[in-house]
Amino acid sequence: MAKYIVMAEEGELSLLDKAREELGLVLEGATLIYTGVGAINVIRSLQHIDREAEIYNIGYAGSANFDIGTWAQVTEVRLNHPNVTYNEPKLEIHDSPFTIQNCRKAICYTNTDFVLASDYKDCVFDMELAFIAALGFKNLHSFKYVSDNLSLHSYHDLTHGVE
Repeated sequence: MAKYIVMAEEGELSLLDKAREELGLVLEGATLIYTGVGAINVIRSLQHIDREAEIYNIGYAGSANFDIGTWAQVTEVRLNHPNVTYNEPKLEIHDSPFTIQNCRKAICYTNTDFVLASDYKDCVFDMELAFIAALGFKNLHSFKYVSDNLSLHSYHDLTHGVE
């Protein structure tokens, strides 16, 4: 079975070393794909990948209350739409086949823009995972490294990512 590491930007590459060192992830032989930030980039980058492939999404995320530098293993992903409620499917993320230590389990809320404030606690925020999950990959795993506490400035200082 094909194995892929899916990251939004090249600036996240250093997270692979952190994931190996701090979480014990061993992803040798995996093909690395940078999707770009956001839904359209994710869909264009991953639409042709076999849905049976093993996908490891590793990336930065914000959190209202997790300490910067915390790893979160995502158990479920939802879109973040705090102003409206509508019916949408629950997208569960698979447990890792690795024994993971030093990692909190959390829900990830995916957004179409950077989250600067939220009442949601004990979760992480990103801009890609719900779109990856919605493509229907059967072996999707996700690990997010908390880069900021909902501060674009802090995120940019750490990652030199989107502005």
